Amino acid sequence: MTKKTILITGAGSGLGKGTALGLAKKGHKVIAGVHKWEQKSRLLEVIKKEGLEDKIQIIKLNILDPMDCQKAWEYDVDILVNNAGIGHSGPVSEMPVDLIREVMETNVFSTLEFAQPFIKKMVEKGKGKLIFVSSIAGLTTSPYLGAYNASKHALEAIVQSLRDELTPMGLSVATINPGPYETGFNDRMYDNYVQWFDEDYHFTPKKKIEAAAKEMGENQFDPQEMIDKMVEVIPQDSHEFRTILPKKFVKMCKEYQENQYKVKSTDVDPSKK
Repeated sequence: MTKKTILITGAGSGLGKGTALGLAKKGHKVIAGVHKWEQKSRLLEVIKKEGLEDKIQIIKLNILDPMDCQKAWEYDVDILVNNAGIGHSGPVSEMPVDLIREVMETNVFSTLEFAQPFIKKMVEKGKGKLIFVSSIAGLTTSPYLGAYNASKHALEAIVQSLRDELTPMGLSVATINPGPYETGFNDRMYDNYVQWFDEDYHFTPKKKIEAAAKEMGENQFDPQEMIDKMVEVIPQDSHEFRTILPKKFVKMCKEYQENQYKVKSTDVDPSKK
């Protein structure tokens, strides 16, 4: 396989960090975008320990920061991996809508805005690849994660539209849809409702949110499986449009979608019982 130049956003932690390191170990040139300078220091320690200094270049990249984006757009890449994302938790019937806007801004609008200049370069060359790290949350819903679900559902529609528009121009477009992997992201997302939730004011029982968070925390998977799959799939010239892992979630997502054509307006979705 030809070695590629790959830019990854959100590479300062979790799946993005593991994938950046994994791709570098395979000989690819990786531009690792980290959200904060502190993340650069921690990633540098790992890079030096692994002897990957000549394979990974770290850049400060908050995709909401115009200065960071302008610097990143100077790079010429074969593959862009849009991995940066955030999440907020809590009942969407009560959570401040500005928090939902913040999730949408990062996971949808700024993700697309950051990708567009790279897309233009790829179209001019007649080749290139775009990977968007979505989630099974973009194909299902989970209790009290409606803001995150909404952002990933929107991202799915955008990426499918990009695929329809860009594949005739020689580009490759795909999503990666991780299940609940134990990177800390899911736990912190469920934690953050406490910043605004007041059980003396809000009507949603706090114990239900806590139960959902507990269930998520107890049913996560080793992220190395997902990292290995991302390292395998990202450099490939052609593969399935959607990569879902763990594999058992493929069936779950399909069943969830099918249920939406059957469930009544007064029913609880079967997957939520």
